[in-house]
Amino acid sequence: MKNSANGEVDSFYAIRPECQSDVPKIRFKPRAGKTLSARRWHAAFSQDGHLDIEKVLRRIQRGGVHPSIKGVVWEFLLGCFDPNSTFDERNELRQQRRQQYGALKAECQKMAPVIGSGKFITTPIVTVDGRPVQDLSTNDNSQDDNRATSTPSPLDSPLDDGGHVDDAVPDKKVIQWKLMLHQIGLDVVRTDRTLVFYESEANQAKLWDVLAVYAWMDNDIGYCQGMNDICSPMVILIENEADAFWCFERAMRRLRENFRVSTNSIGVQSQLGTLSEIIKAVDPQLHQHLEDLDGGEYLFAFRMLMVLFRREFSFVDALYLWELMWAMEYNPNIFSSYEESSASADKSSTQNTNGKMLKKCGKFERKNVKTGYKNQHSSLAVFLVASVLATKNKRFLKEAKGLDDVVKILGDITGNLDAKKACNEALKLHKKYLSKAKKS
Repeated sequence: MKNSANGEVDSFYAIRPECQSDVPKIRFKPRAGKTLSARRWHAAFSQDGHLDIEKVLRRIQRGGVHPSIKGVVWEFLLGCFDPNSTFDERNELRQQRRQQYGALKAECQKMAPVIGSGKFITTPIVTVDGRPVQDLSTNDNSQDDNRATSTPSPLDSPLDDGGHVDDAVPDKKVIQWKLMLHQIGLDVVRTDRTLVFYESEANQAKLWDVLAVYAWMDNDIGYCQGMNDICSPMVILIENEADAFWCFERAMRRLRENFRVSTNSIGVQSQLGTLSEIIKAVDPQLHQHLEDLDGGEYLFAFRMLMVLFRREFSFVDALYLWELMWAMEYNPNIFSSYEESSASADKSSTQNTNGKMLKKCGKFERKNVKTGYKNQHSSLAVFLVASVLATKNKRFLKEAKGLDDVVKILGDITGNLDAKKACNEALKLHKKYLSKAKKS
C-alpha cells in the first residue's frame, strides 16, 4: 500500500490534466497499519454480518479509510446501517430504501420529466407564479429569469388575481420545488469541476437528480447552495444512485439546520454563536480582538462550517477530514436514533452509552458522554474552526486591523492544513473548553 499510495489516490479521484495546477496539494496517503484497508474492513465482520465498529473506529481515527471502501464505510459512519445488523437485514433495508427512492424519483419525474433522463437544466422552467417558461431549448433570457426567481418565496405569493388556485397552476410546494431546479443545475456545473468524474454529463445529472429529489422530499429545507458540495462525494463514492441519496440524506440529518434560511437569520448562525462562546472561554484575548474588529459574530467562519472545509482542503483531504470527524463523533445509537421517531431520538442517543457501549463511541463523542456535555450546535467541526483560529492567534492579534485581514489570514490556510493534526488540535481544545465550562 505504501509504495503505490499516490497512484491509488490519483486513480480514484482523477484530476483533469488542465486543472492540475489549480488544486491544493494532496496530503492524504493510505498508510499500511494505520489506514482502514479493504482487508481490515472485511475482517471486521462476523460470519453473519455483525460489524466490530470499535475496531473500525480505532483504525479510521488513526489513518482514515482507503479509497476503495470509503462509500460503504461512510454508510455506517453516517448511520445508514446498524453495526449490530446482519448481512441479510442490511440487504433487506437497502432494497426497501432503493424502492423508496425510486418512488420519490418517479414522483419528481412526473413534475419534471428531465429527471432521470441523464440530462439536467440550468434555466428556469417556471415563473414565480408557476407558469411554464416557454421553449426552454431557445431560452436565452436566463439572466432575467434568474432575477425573477430571486423574489420572495412563492409561498408568500398569490397564485392568481382571483384569489383561487388556477387548475393550470401547480400547488405552492410544486412551484417552490420547480423554482429550485435550475439553481441546482447551475451549482452542479460548478461542483468539483477539476475532477474527471464530472466531465461526464451523466455523472453531473446523477448529482442533479439526487439533489432535486432531496429538495422535494425535504420541503422544509429544500435546496440551498452548498448542499452540492456535501452531496458530490457520495455520488462519486457510491455507484448506486439510491444508496448515494440515502447516504447524503443521513449526512444532511447532521447538517440540515445549517441550511435553514429565514428573512432574519441563517441556520449556521447557531454554530457561529457556539464558536464565539468557545473562543471567548479558551482565548478571551483573541475573542475581544475579533469583537473590536466587529467580527464578534464570527461570520468570517461561515463557509468553513457550511460546507465542512471543502474550500480549505483538496478534494481528497476534505474526504479524509470528514471521515475522521464522523469517526470521532460516532455514537453507537446513531442508527436507532434516526430510525425512531424524533420524539424518542433524544432518549436513544444518550441511552446505552456505559461500559462496552462507551468504547464504541468515537473520541469526541466519548468525552461528551463522560462529561454529560450537550449542545446540539457544538459539533467537532465547530471545535475544528476554533482550533484553526487559536493556532492563528498571534497573526490575528498582530496583523488583523480589520475583518478583511481576518479573512486574508484564514485564506492562507487553504491547502496548508493537515486533517489529522487539525482534528487532534480540535480534540485538545474540546477538552480544554469542557474543563473551563465545568469550573464555571
